[in-house]
This record gives sequence, structure tokens and C-alpha cells, in this order.
Amino acid sequence: MMMKPIMMAVATVLASAATAQTPPPAPAAAKATYIHAGTLLDRPGQPPRRAATIIVRDGKVAEVRDGYAAPEPGAALVDLKDRFVLPGLIDMHVHLWGIGGDPMRARLGRLNRDGYDEMVEAQKNARATLEAGFTTVRDLGGDPRGVRALRDAIDTGVIAGPTIINAGRMVSVTGGHGDGTNGLAEDFADAVHAHQINTCDGPDDCRRAVRMQIGLGAQVIKFAATGGVLSNVAGGLGRQMTAEEMRALIDTAHAFGRKVAAHSHASAGTDAALEAGVDTIDHGTFIDDKTIALFKAKGAWLVPTMIAPVTALAQARSGVLPAATIPKAEAAAAAALDSHRRAIAAGVKIAFGTDSGVSRHGDNAKEFALMVRAGMTPANAIRAATIDAADALGRRDQIGSIEVGKAADIVAVAGDPTVDVTRLESVDFVMHRGITVKQRGQRQSFPAD
Repeated sequence: MMMKPIMMAVATVLASAATAQTPPPAPAAAKATYIHAGTLLDRPGQPPRRAATIIVRDGKVAEVRDGYAAPEPGAALVDLKDRFVLPGLIDMHVHLWGIGGDPMRARLGRLNRDGYDEMVEAQKNARATLEAGFTTVRDLGGDPRGVRALRDAIDTGVIAGPTIINAGRMVSVTGGHGDGTNGLAEDFADAVHAHQINTCDGPDDCRRAVRMQIGLGAQVIKFAATGGVLSNVAGGLGRQMTAEEMRALIDTAHAFGRKVAAHSHASAGTDAALEAGVDTIDHGTFIDDKTIALFKAKGAWLVPTMIAPVTALAQARSGVLPAATIPKAEAAAAAALDSHRRAIAAGVKIAFGTDSGVSRHGDNAKEFALMVRAGMTPANAIRAATIDAADALGRRDQIGSIEVGKAADIVAVAGDPTVDVTRLESVDFVMHRGITVKQRGQRQSFPAD
């Protein structure tokens, strides 16, 4: 009676062994995409090429050839012979979570919207950003779990959106720019405070706040070195965090392999953050000669977000922002252009960023014209949004140019943006990781659509 089960078991083992010895079938050859580019700016900072072919396989650039190569059998062909082709754009400062660019709607919905509503908005914002040609973004403030879930869904191809490098919540001192209880009635402030983990006071507490954001999935850390325009507190734009607190949180983040961005307006906060070893200064509204010297000595990047003060001032004057924001918006808008001009002229390293979420998602490319107005050439502004932004992210080996082995993040426009940078405000073609999401201005289907 025992032999039959034993024999069946032995047969199963032998069959498994035989299967293990049989070589698996060879994988099917990956379908390639050939892109014929009329003009190709494959390496921003160098002259563009004429008549070139980009071959894409498995989501990466496999080859770049001169001339229009005939596609191999079974390959897809994208004809962009009448277009200017360049790497996917990178925005170093966005806020995808929630309602973006409409502060009155956001304020009115604060008591009857929750994380589920905000996730729907975030997906819309991500798609709008991608279709505008921005294939990588650094998200510097949103629900930590929600943004992480959005990031992972995009990475696995579940939904369409740009590659996200996320920061979770901005670390802030109590009462600072990132304290969510600012301006709230007592009952609401108590409820927010009970769940708030991003505020800190003192070096040890700031280490704790950084570690908690990392534990929630943050790939980069952001902190408020100074006050901010949009926080509902009349604290101005001055320095808010001590040098010891800054050093503690920056050292902690670096120990975990995370880069650090400082929200900073006043020069005192910017100088202290640079001294403490921050990687990027975002906004940099008030910059003097000392600050410029520190930028260059430390090798840090300035992310100017020039469209943000322009937008915030218009919103404040129209009455859609709280009264406490008006004098801060006036001060920031008055100083930013001059500060950024001086930094650019002095050779401070610039990486493209918009603070989208203050302005509308999808309008990111309007930043380029402001950068040119501040003294950058169109070619340098494009470089700031491609290879230089990739460098600032620590991902220059992965994105920022169209080179073999890098992600196939590719966009195309009509006309020459190195002559007229506003051409980037209307993108005709977008490829993200080898998948075409927009062609000839039309949205392409996506697996989850």
C-alpha cells in the first residue's frame, strides 16, 4: 500500500530533474524602436547633430547612429525628421501631491478631501508633467506614503508619469515653514500635531525627523532653512533653523546615502545650509557676494524656481492666498530676479526647477524663458534641465543625455530651442523609458488607461 505513493514521489523528483536539465527556451528578441531625428541634441552642452538615428531596446538607448538607419525586421519606426530631438527634461522641484496651481480650490477643499482624493490629483499632475516633456522629477513635499506609492506605480509601469525622486515631508522646526499647524484653529491644529512627524527642535530631534522620512521611503531629504512665502504664518523669509540642526540632519541624510535640498530664501539661511554641506539650495531668493563664494567653494547647486515667486505674487495680490503671505510674496518677487542674475553671471551651478504645485503642473517649461531673462543662454538653460540636473541628482550615468546605456527618455519639439527656448513649452513627442506616451501632440495609450 505504501509503494504507490513512494513511486509517485520518485517519479515526480525524476521528472523535475529532467526538467531542470532541459535548457529553457531562448527569450524572444526585444522589439527595437528606431527614431529618425532631423536634429539631435544628444549631449546638451555640445553642438546638435543633423540626421541621426536613435535605437532603443529594453527601455534604454542601445545605439546612436549618424544618418537614417533602416529599421531591422519587426522594429518600430518613429519619424521625427522634421523635429528637434533632445533628452527628456528634468525638474528638480515639484509637488505632485494634491491640487496644484489652484490655491483657493485647495483651501476650500481642505476639510472635505482626504488622501484618496489627493492621490487622484497626483496621478493627473504626474501625467500632465510627463506629457509636458519632463521625464524625471524631484518631488519635494507631499504625503510620504502616497508619493512613494505613486513613484513605485510609475516605476513598475502601472500608470504613466515621470520618474520620481521623492522627499516625503519637508523637515522643519516647530512653527517653521513646514509646520502644518501654522494658521489653523486650535481643534484642527491639535489634530494635525498629533500625526506630524516632520517637525523637529534641536539636533537630535532633527536626526529623528530625517530618519522617519527615510523610513517612509524618502530618496532625498528636504528641510526648511528659512521661512516660506506660502506658509500661513507671518514669520517672514528669514533663517529658521540653527547651524547645529542643519548639520545634524544633513549628516544623517548623507549617512543614509540621501542628498539634501534646502528650501531657503534669506541669505543667512542659505549661507548656513551651504556651510553645513547641503547639496542644493532651492529658491535662493536673496543672494549676496558671500553666498556666491560659498556656492562655488562648496560645489552646491542652485535651483532657482523662478516661476514660483512670479506665480505666488499674482496669487497673493488676487486674494486667493492668506493675508500673511502677501508681504512675503512681494519681498521674494522683488529680490529673486536680481539674485539669480548675479548667481548666473558669477558661474554658480544651476539646475532646473519650478516648484510646480505653486504654478500649474504641465506649465513647467515656462521656467526656461525666465532663466534666459536672468542671463542664461537657451543652450545653458536646456543643459540645466538635462545633464546638469542629472548631475545634481547623482544620476548622470542614467539620465540627462541620449547615450548608450542610459534610459530612453526622449522628447522632440518643432523648431530649435537653442535659438528660441520657448519652443520647449509645446512638446510634440515624449518617450519615457522606451515607451512612447505622446506623439505629434497626441496622448498615446498606456496599459492602465
